[in-house]
Amino acid sequence: MIDTLIRKNRINELIETLGIAYASISPDKIKSEIKRLTEVEHSDGFWNDVENAQKVSKELKRLEAKIEKFEKLEVKLKDALDTVEILELEPDESIVEDLDREIDSLSNAVEEIRLATLLSGKYDGLNAILTLHAGAGGTEAQDWANMLYRMYTRYLESKDYKVTELDKLDGDEAGIKSVTFKAEGDNAYGYLKAEKGVHRLVRISPFDANSRRHTSFASLEVMPEIIDDTDIVIRPEDLKVDTYRSSGAGGQHVNKTESAIRITHIPTGIIVACQNERSQIQNRETAMNMLRGKLVERREREREAEAASISGVLKKIEWGSQIRSYVFCPYTMVKDHRTGYETGNVQAVMDGDLEPFINEYLKQANAKSVE
Repeated sequence: MIDTLIRKNRINELIETLGIAYASISPDKIKSEIKRLTEVEHSDGFWNDVENAQKVSKELKRLEAKIEKFEKLEVKLKDALDTVEILELEPDESIVEDLDREIDSLSNAVEEIRLATLLSGKYDGLNAILTLHAGAGGTEAQDWANMLYRMYTRYLESKDYKVTELDKLDGDEAGIKSVTFKAEGDNAYGYLKAEKGVHRLVRISPFDANSRRHTSFASLEVMPEIIDDTDIVIRPEDLKVDTYRSSGAGGQHVNKTESAIRITHIPTGIIVACQNERSQIQNRETAMNMLRGKLVERREREREAEAASISGVLKKIEWGSQIRSYVFCPYTMVKDHRTGYETGNVQAVMDGDLEPFINEYLKQANAKSVE
């Protein structure tokens, strides 16, 4: 006997949850803006200003994708409901297992889209700039930083975010001392701010001839990419700008000219660097966006009323300050110390399966903000 009622009720609950989430994004306003931007895109002389045209087209695609995500999920839920209704008329055990898997998948998709609607912070919708730093420990810590870089790159690719490496300092023997990279995509900062903090690794070191167990640390900084913020005033006289030859990817050109840029904001001591672009002008523009992001983050931390919108305070990179531990030996476990969420599948996490950790963080952060 196939229990269709339980399955039908579950799908209807998912449809209702999706409907509430959809209403929360003000779809009528979004559709109105899509209509307006479409008219702009089809107006005469639209491509005369290429830079503005690209911005309009990018925003239009972003808004269309936002609506489309809900509509596609709604269609899948209704298809699943149709399958249940067919089972009521013609019971068929052979399709029940596939149906249950589909309902589980749809449940995860609805939860993910619901959590995305909670990202209503001032900067949550922006791109994110991330910087990984190896902690004390030499080669072991530098290898750990490189492992984390691979993990985050895999996660971002799974979400179809564009990843751009901006600056990188290789380790002395292996790994990396630091790397700065950008994640471009809807709500990139809103999701990734959950990852800010110190990450701890426990494993048998491949760099130890005696195969002893080592503990290593690396930290992740996350900031929004601020293209323009009229509240942030950066005076030219407050900047110290250094140029140097790039050492990263980009062919022979990067080694021939001093196109890399390092900017020091004298009043705060904040330093940003970029060597990814081919021209010094492009690197300077990217570095200035990074500086604005760091200044905004600093300002937000200083405002008590808005402190909750920035995810935590970066602690010293050492024992006891970590937000998450990754244990490879004597057992396998990844545990988030803020939420208590853990899993024994270390390999899946290192391959980029971070969604459960981020979703749990967002759930608990939202619950606290409601209290």
